[in-house]
Amino acid sequence: MPLFSLVSLTSIVDERGHVAVGDVGGSIPFEVLRFFTVSGVPVTTVRGGHAHRECHQLLVVVSGSVRVDIRDSAGTHTVLLSDPAEGVHIPPGVFARQSQFTHDAVLLVLASHPYDPGDYIDGSDVG
Repeated sequence: MPLFSLVSLTSIVDERGHVAVGDVGGSIPFEVLRFFTVSGVPVTTVRGGHAHRECHQLLVVVSGSVRVDIRDSAGTHTVLLSDPAEGVHIPPGVFARQSQFTHDAVLLVLASHPYDPGDYIDGSDVG
């Protein structure tokens, strides 16, 4: 059984547009202490390719699409993130890399820990 999980956010759509909502302790299975966005990534560029010792991450595409290759004890998996109402939870010890960013892709990453270079586990062969 895979260690990562797909996370459905609450999706609200009306004549004013679309809102995707995640609740810490609900759809977000960890306390968020840091977030960052990734955008402007050339289509041939690969990002990530590592795991974390302690940090959980939730990857949500805000615009466009991003391919996420994930390696855990159950094998290698590929997820295409293209819906802002769905994210992928990457727990500690699970390797993930992102590629095939569309020109308009904006990836939001929610993290359980502040940035710590010592928390990274190299996994450049993910995918």
